[in-house]
Amino acid sequence: MVNRRLNSFLFVCTGNICRSPLAELAMRREAEKRELELDIDSAAIGHWHLGYPPDPRACKVASQHGLDASALRSRLICEDDFYRFDHIIALDHSHLTHLQNMQPSDSRARLSLMLDHIPGREGEDVDDPYYGPESGFTITWNDVEHACRALADKELDTLSSRH
Repeated sequence: MVNRRLNSFLFVCTGNICRSPLAELAMRREAEKRELELDIDSAAIGHWHLGYPPDPRACKVASQHGLDASALRSRLICEDDFYRFDHIIALDHSHLTHLQNMQPSDSRARLSLMLDHIPGREGEDVDDPYYGPESGFTITWNDVEHACRALADKELDTLSSRH
């Protein structure tokens, strides 16, 4: 594997048990496929599920795509994250607003919405599947996988432009 240290990514949703862990897993897979060494994590804006694994429905969808979510645990975003990560990616507008309000003025993190990285989907939220049927987790997976593919493409473009 080629070590190419590029950017770091933190994916943020409400409880860090549905959308953001799926985004973390999707980005980890994209990085591995492309031999990119990236710092990738996920976090919550709320404390409800701290320390818990992802929702069983999220784990099932991850497993269907050959990924194991069992080691992931929900954690709360903290001020240090704004200095550790280059990109902090919100899964919906409410998360983005929360992040904008807590971002220290001297942090390096660039904030964005997840679907802003997919041409034609800018400004859209990744729907929260938590209160819906299991099929909502498949829709969430498709959204985050597509966005992570686009993010990884941008990383490779950045690498190419540096050389």
